[in-house]
Amino acid sequence: MNERAKKVILIVDDDLALLEALELMLRGKYEVVKVTNGKEAVKTYRNVRPDLVLTDIVMPEMDGIETTKEILKIDPNAKIVGITAYSQSRGKDLINAGAKEIIEKPFTRRRLIEVIEKYLQKVPE
Repeated sequence: MNERAKKVILIVDDDLALLEALELMLRGKYEVVKVTNGKEAVKTYRNVRPDLVLTDIVMPEMDGIETTKEILKIDPNAKIVGITAYSQSRGKDLINAGAKEIIEKPFTRRRLIEVIEKYLQKVPE
């Protein structure tokens, strides 16, 4: 049984300040891997196989919607959660692409951990 000591969370966001804030919120509880765009996220997903992906929607190079689709091609059971200030306009697109849920900015650490735990405890069908 190759169970990692800590669950790995891949965070994808072009906002470096938000990446740092998210890492601070999650450090200690999870292993955090950070990337700044969707192309990096797809490559990192392939290599690291994180337990969950947190992705922004609006990013340069490859947006969160395309990133979600590409990751799901690699792993149809990937757990992807969107983090965005644009949930009203773009959230539905991300859900349609295969994300499990949207966390709207701004959010609390408690809300973030709640959503992460909800999907990490689920056993893939």
